[in-house]
Formats: sequence, C-alpha cells, structure tokens
Amino acid sequence: MSAQVIDGKAIAASVRAQVAEEVGTFSEQTGRVPGLATVLVGEDPGSAVYVAGKQRACAEVGMAPFDRRLPADASHAQVAELLSELNGDHAVSGVLLQLPVPEHLDGPTLTGMIDPDKDVDGLTPINTGLLSLGRSGLRPCTPLGVMELLSRTGIDLEGAEAVVVGRSNLFGKPMAQLLLAQNATVTVCHSRTHDLAAVCARAEILIAAVGRPRLIGGDFVKPGAVVIDVGMNRLTPEQAGNTSGLVGDVDFPAVAEIASAITPVPGGVGPMTIAFLLANTLRAARRQAGLELR
Repeated sequence: MSAQVIDGKAIAASVRAQVAEEVGTFSEQTGRVPGLATVLVGEDPGSAVYVAGKQRACAEVGMAPFDRRLPADASHAQVAELLSELNGDHAVSGVLLQLPVPEHLDGPTLTGMIDPDKDVDGLTPINTGLLSLGRSGLRPCTPLGVMELLSRTGIDLEGAEAVVVGRSNLFGKPMAQLLLAQNATVTVCHSRTHDLAAVCARAEILIAAVGRPRLIGGDFVKPGAVVIDVGMNRLTPEQAGNTSGLVGDVDFPAVAEIASAITPVPGGVGPMTIAFLLANTLRAARRQAGLELR
C-alpha cells in the first residue's frame, strides 16, 4: 500500500483564501478590518521567525498586524500591562502571547490574562472550559487545522477509533476533545502508556504530537490507518536524510507503506496552524462586532 499524502500547504492556502474573502466582507459590513496583535518577549530566534510569519500572513489576508515586543528581562507586571492594553484596544480583535516566554515568567498565567473573546490561541481557562463542555468558544489553532485536514480528506470520524499520542495543553488535550465532539472513540497516550505500539496499532486515525523524531514506526500503525504527524524536529541533514533537517514524529517512509493517508513534515500540519490563527482572528472580530453569536 502507498499512502495518499495529505497536502497541508494546498489546504491551508484554500483556508487562507476563504479568510481573505471574508475579511473583505467584514470590512464592508463594519468599516474596519480585523486586527491581530502578537506579543514576543525576548529575542528567541525561532519565536521571532514564527511571529514574523504570523504578521506577514495577517497582512496577506487584509488584516491589521500589531507587532508588540518586550525585552527578555521584562517583568511579569510589564507583560501583564501590555496584555491589558491590547485587551482594551478596539482595533485589536485577537491577542497572541508567543510561547515559550523567558524562564522567569509564567506563560500559562500570562496567557490567562488575555480577554477570552480575543484569545485566538484558544488557551485561556475560559476557552479551555468551553471546549470541554462542548460550548461555543475559540479553539486552539493546530487541533482545528488537523480537524480540517481530516474533513478535507474525507475521513469519517463517526465511531472511528482515534489515538492521540501526546497530552499537552497546547495540542493533545484539545485534539482529543475535538475528536470526541465528532463522535470518535478517543485514546490519549503519553510517556507512561504501557505498550505504546500496541495501543497505536488499534487506531483507525493516529495523531502523533510528542516531539520525538520518528517515534512512530511501521509496527505502530494499523494497515489502512490515517496518520497525522504534528511533530516538527530538527536534526542534521545527514541524520534527517534531507536538506532541511526537519523530520516529524512519524517514520514517514516506513509508515507510508502501511497507512492509507499520511501528512508529510514539512508541508502537512504546520501550514494549517497559521491558517486557523487567521480564521480564529476573523471569528473573534465577527463575535466582537455582533455578527456571530458568542
């Protein structure tokens, strides 16, 4: 069997085009455009690249980007003050605190200070609780992106056995909740799961997000399963066997011979995250303008 390779780049481009069209409609209705504020504390090179990408994507779909930066030694009070200022700024529809923050700061506490109506990362306690209860709210971008990949690929989640490898607050837990909401039967695995390979091999839909290069081998995969690789690990080009050095949590060549569909790394889940950050910002703007029910 040779798996269908799910083209995250193409699907993300479609989502972004739809967002751009709807931003134009929103502007006609309200006389303004949605605005996305990113807050970067410190000068971590990787975080700076991510923030630049988000700012650029925001401008490309017609939204207003607000790039806010603080030095690495900024105090808790300084970050909290900036978040409060953005919460109160009517030009800002969404606020994102780029994680991780420097070690002396408490990222979850600061994230929790973002207005839930502007929480485009879907990580505040309010939005986390609304997701758990199955009520309307802003959802984390990467799990939303995975759900869109499954939908666009024609995967039927009703009654399907899904396994999520990873239990992080950023991805694993919300991913499980979104799958449950679509009536999948969900198992969440982690570092203490007994016989991980055997549990994964039961899955019709296997989603890996643990940050361990090529952890998921062929013996982890049920023939015909759909495999979604959320991992993004940097190795040397020699170790990776490619020029970028990027590999996922899945051993792509081995698993592609067994699965029915699989996402590549890069070019799979990654582009979907920014696409749904834009979609969340538009949704937040619509809710704040009274064009969509909260």
